[in-house]
Order: sequence, then C-alpha cells, then structure tokens
Amino acid sequence: MERQREIQLDVQWLGRRPYAEIWELQKRLLEQRINNEIGDTLLLVEHEPVFTWGKRTKPQHLGAGQEALRVLGADTFQVERGGEVTYHGPGQLTGYPICNLANLSCGRDLHKYMRGLEEMVIRVLASYGLEGGRVEGLTGVWVEQAAGGRRQAAGTANDPKPQALSPTPAAKVAALGVRVRKWCTMHGFALNVTDECLPWFKHIIPCGIGDRPVTSLQSLLGDPPDMADVRGRVIETFGQVLMPGKTSPGR
Repeated sequence: MERQREIQLDVQWLGRRPYAEIWELQKRLLEQRINNEIGDTLLLVEHEPVFTWGKRTKPQHLGAGQEALRVLGADTFQVERGGEVTYHGPGQLTGYPICNLANLSCGRDLHKYMRGLEEMVIRVLASYGLEGGRVEGLTGVWVEQAAGGRRQAAGTANDPKPQALSPTPAAKVAALGVRVRKWCTMHGFALNVTDECLPWFKHIIPCGIGDRPVTSLQSLLGDPPDMADVRGRVIETFGQVLMPGKTSPGR
C-alpha cells in the first residue's frame, strides 16, 4: 500500500518589509504552489505604510486620491485580490496563505475558506479574553463598542454563523481579501495589533464601509500586546482551524 504523504504548512516570518517586495514574492510562490514545486506556505509580515485596493474600489473610497495618500508617506497599489481599499503598516500583522485549498479543512470552497480565516482571528481574540463576531453581509472580524469606550464583541469563537451585534456600530479589528487561482490562494488577512496603524485609516473609507470604525487589539486590551506573541497565536490557531495537526514551526 502506498504511504500517504504528510501535508505540512511552512510558516515564514518576514519581519518588516515593503509591500511591493512581498507582493512579488506571493506571485512567485503562487506559481510554484500551482506547479507543486513547494508545499503550503503561510507568510507573515509587518508592512511599511501602504494602501492597497481591489478592482471593486470606488474612487471616493480613496479619500483625497492616490497622490494625496502618497504624500502621507505611504505606497499605493491596485492589486488582484477581492475587496476594496485598506491599509497595511507598522502595528498590523498581515498573513498571506499560499495554499492549495484541497489540503485545507475547508476543501475547495472559497466561502468556507473565508469563514475559516475569520474563525482563526476570532479564536485568537478569544485567547486574549476577547469575543469577536461577524457582521452579516460583510467580511472580516468585528467587535462591539461598549459603553465607556472599551470595545467588546458579540458572538462566540466556535460558531461560524454571523453573530447578532448590538445597534452600536461594530468596529473592525481584522480585514480579509484573497485571490484564488487553480484552487491555490494568495493575499489573505490583516489583524490590527497596536494603535500605531489606526490613524492611517482615517484617510480612506476602509473596505468601502464608511459607517463603522476600525480598532486594534491594543484598544481592546488597554495595553499593546507583544507582536511576537500575537504571531505565535496566529500560527497555532491557523493550524487548528484550517490545517489541524499540519503546521510546521515558523522560521
């Protein structure tokens, strides 16, 4: 009998890097993954300031426009992912799974893959004693704004259904935007870790949603969490949710 090949996830921490460099790396790795030249990979990075947007973004969502965003000291790129305009930069952990969906627990189901990424973030929040939820019709992970300014969340970590949030506008703590080609993935998720990343969002309409604020783990916890600790929890939880028992140590 032929022995079944063990599937693992190669996790790579890239440090702080410009977006263009990692975008090109993603595209190279995607081609290699499609051709089975590499295994499933998760890139983790903290970007230099950059605004990116997908094909559906409306000009008004870019605020004063690309040139004005560049004057702020950020790069700007239209990319091939789904979703609208967002910001990446210091204080935010961005993850790019380069994976064959057939190897993930979601299988070749893009909707389940997106919900799996959300579930991963929800469980990371739960590990800090926070509750994240979903907003029906929107992607990403959300938390409620409680009275007194401290934001808390609705929903549970294990329930994949959209959670009913209170009438107070929910704040977004993590954004998603992916591309799938020949059932292999690129782009991914961005989790706001510290408040350092938050002021940049005021220059755009994040994800085309103008009536809901953006928050961070620091705002939720009261103190900035250690980025390395957050990274470790993301790696562990990604494996638990999408590749149970298949995650190799990060490097």
